[in-house]
Parts: sequence; C-alpha cells; structure tokens
Amino acid sequence: MRSVGNGVTVRLSTLAAAAFAAFVFAAPAVASPAIRYGVQDDAWLRFGPGTLTQRLDRLQTLGVDLMRVNVSWSDVEAHAGTLDWSGYDPAIDGLHERGIDVVLTLVSTPAWANGGQGTNWVPTSGAPFAAFAAATAKHYPFVKRFLIWNEPNQRRWLRPTLPSLYVQRLLNPAYTAIHAVRPDALVAGGVTAPRAATGGVSPAVWIAGMAAAGAKLDAYAHNPYPLTPAETPLTGGCTHCTTLTMATLPTLLADVARAFGPTKRVWLTEYGYQTNPPDAILGVSPQRQAQYMSEAAMRAYLSPRVDMLIDYLVQDEPDIDRWQSGMITLGGKLKPSYQTFQLPFSVQSRSSTSVTLWGQIRPGSGPQQYVLEQRRGSSWLRVGSTQLTSPRGFFRRVVPAAPGVKYRVLWLTRGLTSSSVSTG
Repeated sequence: MRSVGNGVTVRLSTLAAAAFAAFVFAAPAVASPAIRYGVQDDAWLRFGPGTLTQRLDRLQTLGVDLMRVNVSWSDVEAHAGTLDWSGYDPAIDGLHERGIDVVLTLVSTPAWANGGQGTNWVPTSGAPFAAFAAATAKHYPFVKRFLIWNEPNQRRWLRPTLPSLYVQRLLNPAYTAIHAVRPDALVAGGVTAPRAATGGVSPAVWIAGMAAAGAKLDAYAHNPYPLTPAETPLTGGCTHCTTLTMATLPTLLADVARAFGPTKRVWLTEYGYQTNPPDAILGVSPQRQAQYMSEAAMRAYLSPRVDMLIDYLVQDEPDIDRWQSGMITLGGKLKPSYQTFQLPFSVQSRSSTSVTLWGQIRPGSGPQQYVLEQRRGSSWLRVGSTQLTSPRGFFRRVVPAAPGVKYRVLWLTRGLTSSSVSTG
C-alpha cells in the first residue's frame, strides 16, 4: 500500500492545526512498559519458500521483536541422553544474529520418557524433562524467554489433561532447571488454549488448578484466539463462560492475578484470524483481519501487565482444514495484514468532542518520522506537520470527533501507509 495523493499540501491556521494535530508523545500511564510483538510459524521459518536467509531477512524487515519457536523434545532427544539440535540451530541462531529475540516452547515427549505413549502424553517423571530444559538453556545461552508446553489444557496436546500433572512433571521441573542454568531467564507456564475442547479443561479452571498445585512461573502464557469470526479483539467475548479470549482479556488478567498475585506478568503467545478467502466458513475478510490485528495490538499495549503478543501465522498453511491466518497467502500474495503488522493503527477512544488514535511503527529503532493524513474527496491530505514517534515507535493523536472522517498514517522513511480508520 504505497501512499497516493500526497502531493497536495494543506495549510491550516495555528488554531486549526492544534485542533487537528494534537500529539501525545508519552505512553499512557496504564500501558504496558514492556510490550513486544512477534510471530510464530515454525513450518514457514524452517521449511518455507526461498532460503532461510531470505525468510529471516523478511522477519527483520517486518519489524518482528519476538519469534516463537517450538522445540520438540522428542526430536532433539529421540534417544535418551543423545541430543541433536541440528534441526533448530540454523533458524534460532539466524534470528539471534538479526536481533530478533526468540521465545522457545519446550514440547513433545519422546516415547522413552513416557512408557511408549504418544508425544502428547506426560512423562512418567519430571527428571528427564528437567534435564532437557537445562540442556536447552545451556545450548541457547542468548534465549531469555521459555514456554513450557503448548495448550496443555486440551487433550490433543497433553494427556492426562490435569493441571496438577502439568505442574509436577513439566512446569516446575523445567522452571527450576532453567533458572539453575540461567538465573535471569523468564519461564512462562500455562500456554493455554482459549477453551477446553473435547475432554479438556477450560483455561479459567486450569489457572486455578495450577495455583493449587504450587506452580512456579515468571509469567502466565495464554493463546487468546476468538471463538467465532464474529468476535473482535474488543467485543463479543462470552462474559459468562470459562473461556478466555482477547475480547475478555480483563477476565484473564483478573484470573491470573487471583491465582498468582497482582503483579504476575501475562504473555499472549498465539493469536490470529483466518481469512476468507480461502476459509469460507471460519474466515473474515482480509481487510477485517488487518483491522483486528491493529485492535489486538492496541489492546495488549493498553494492558499494563501484558508483555507480548504473538501473531500466528506468517503464511497460510497448504491444508485448507488447518490455519489460514497468515499475512501471506499460500500463493505468496501479501494480505493487508502484512503491512498492518509493520504499521498498526486503530481508534483508541471516542468522546463527544474528540477521537484518540493509537499506532506504532515497528521496523527500525529510535523515533520514527510520520505524518497523519485525512481523506478529502479522492485524495489523502496531510494534517499538520511531521511528527516523531516514541523511541519504540508508538504514537497517539487526538482529532476532532466528526462522523465518517477517515485517517491514516504515512511512515516517511519507507513511504508506507497504515490502513485507514474512521472517526465514527
């Protein structure tokens, strides 16, 4: 989306410019000071189109702060005591070389550790998993953030599906082992799915069960996917259910605070909307996906205990029955969300007289130059003077409340524009 119609200059009086271009540089007091944004797509990262170097360069250009990578215990240690990291080293080392922080998920039990069961069965004791966690922390000394398992509250990921077993044989052994190797590491537990599914446990019940079992964790991780395409990041969540989605993020924060204390951090480790096309049943339009990506980024930013939001995926999966939530189609076409990831832009709040706009410019470091643009007829015209973001790319603008007025942001360094938002 290249900027068009920028050749027309609008001159406003001093008072009019102040009304249209009120700029708030500092982050609001309630915002999370540590929020980071990233992606997860293991298949694309390791085996996607082009070369690994090209894929890593793309992530860097996108402005990815974090990359979540699943490290399969059953792959690395297929035979007890013999560890082979060759399937993961090129990608993880390449991310580190580009300054992209890695969030490692330790998952998947080898048969020798659980009595010959499938990889989703809990190990028979916590000791072998603790040893694997310690070995991982030693092998990747630059990795600071670890997730223990993925969606253990669903049977497809962990059996038996009990929070007590998860804590006793996976979370606590790994937490202790990683911290023994890396005292400064951050280990998150939970990594829960937004609902129980068949034979599973709701995340709300799982959180309470982990606390009762004496869980050790630096942060609680959760995958706050919407339950239906009609649910937005801000509205539509079930307020009387034990499901936990982005729309009910305050409930998640309250449950975590109740279980683990009012200062416990929260990581949102997997999130996204599928698109139609290609998914005509569960997908939203590509434009709506981009809008929801911006709204979710803003909601995470405005939540003071949320430290990360991971979007899933980079590219749609080839099987239509799997996930079509990528920023790139299977055929390689960029969806609107691709640019939105670089330049999220959303309405933060409205009053009778004004509208507060929120956004971020992600690639690059330090304050970024941008201008606010308003739609006038068939042209986009600049509003006020060039502005600077905060050192981490965030900005807020306050504009007059007026029905149907559209705004967008132009990032001057790259000539990229955000999706447009309307004041009402």
